[in-house]
Order: sequence, then structure tokens, then C-alpha cells
Amino acid sequence: MQLVPLDDPDDPRLDDFRALTDTALRRVSEPEGGLYIAESATVIERALGAGHRPRAVLTQRKWVPRLEGLLADAEVPVYVVPDEIAEAVTGYPVHRGALASMHRPAPRTVSEIVRGRRRVAVLEDLVDHANVGSAFRSAAALGVDAVLVTPGCADPLYRRSVRVSMGTVFQVPWTRIAAWPDDMALLREEGFVVAGMTLAQGAISLDELVAERQERLALVFGTEGHGIASDTDRMLDRRVTIPMAGGVDSLNVAAASAVAFYATR
Repeated sequence: MQLVPLDDPDDPRLDDFRALTDTALRRVSEPEGGLYIAESATVIERALGAGHRPRAVLTQRKWVPRLEGLLADAEVPVYVVPDEIAEAVTGYPVHRGALASMHRPAPRTVSEIVRGRRRVAVLEDLVDHANVGSAFRSAAALGVDAVLVTPGCADPLYRRSVRVSMGTVFQVPWTRIAAWPDDMALLREEGFVVAGMTLAQGAISLDELVAERQERLALVFGTEGHGIASDTDRMLDRRVTIPMAGGVDSLNVAAASAVAFYATR
């Protein structure tokens, strides 16, 4: 670990951490630049535990002792800055101890991710990073074996997704499924029954799906506003709904995924 004190917010060595509140910018610069941001010592620790490599760290002096135990053997610059410099660079008050720019791991194929698994989640075009992070946290807590995200889905390694997931995006195997819904065929080739969570008429209840005791099950969750896309709906093996009471018509996708993961555990 190499401690490097800095006091100039325009120092180019801080570029990895610049304007983190600009979601549109990060969507472009993080994946294309081969990096993502891990926020807080806990999340950095989980990323390191998953074998991910740090490129640089931004922190304040008071958090250095916490990082020494994590990064003692890492050949990585740790930029130590005053609180006001951290805020000037990132665009928000940094209270979680540290930010690390991490090298993205090489992407894996869908077949590599799902082979031998029994329960998989598919996140179709979710645009809210918090919902993506919440789904990953529920998947980890409730024993989902893997997660697939469609081309239009928010980045699981975006800073907010990682933070909301509490770093569980590093422990649940996941990858992007490139040609969705056509690549649903890859799931069927691996023996999965593909069930979409929907409010459509004619859907079976979640209890009925559980009673089928499917050996391999892929659960598809659609967008926060419109649900599963019509092209996807036409290709599903099962359409499944969570029965509602009290005049409530539906659940947020993060809550719905947690319910479905628990019921099918």
C-alpha cells in the first residue's frame, strides 16, 4: 500500500473518482474504461475476497488504519485527501471510509454461469441501480445460484448497485445475456424452466409454481414500470404472479424478487 497525500482536486491521478454523481457519465466511462467503483471498506474487502484487483484508492486520513489491514500487501496507490477535496472530486460528501477503483473481471459466458446451477434469476432491463443491488442482495441471502442481466439492464457494478447490494454482487455469479430474449434458448438447453413474474391474466400463482418442484428454474423479473417485455412473455414456459391482498396491485421489483427467491428456495 502506497500512501500518497494529495490536496489538489484537479490532480489527474484522481480522475477515476471524478463526478461520481453523474450516472450517465459513469455508465459510459466505467465499463469502457474497464473499471468500477467500490465504496466503503466493507465493500472493498468483499471485492478483494472475490479476487478483484484494485487500481487506486481514495480516502481520508482518519480511515487509513482500517485500510492498512486490507491493502497491506497490495501494490496500489492510496490517495489521502482532506474531506473537502474528496467532496470536490466526487461531487458528494464521502462518509463511508474509502473509494476504490477496481479492475473489472473478464466477462463469463451464460453457459459457464448457469451450468450445474439449479436456480437462476434474470433481470430484464431494470434501470434503477438500487433495485439491481437489492435483487443481488436477496439472491445472495436466499441462495439463488446465479444472476443474468439483459443488455438494457443497469450495471450491477455501478457504485450504487454495489453499495445497495452490500458487496454481494461479488459473491453471486453473474453475467450479461447478450441476445435477450432469443438467448432464453441457452437456458432451456441447460434444462431450465423459464418462469416470468407478471400480472398478466392466466398466470399461475407463485404457490403453484413452487408445488411443481422444478429441478431447474429461471425466474425472470421485468422493468419497474412495464414488467416483462411482450417478446419475452411470448417465449416463457410459465407466467407467475404473487397473489396480492389489501387492494395492492403489485410489489416493487426488489420486493417481488425477494418473495420469489424465498418461496422457491
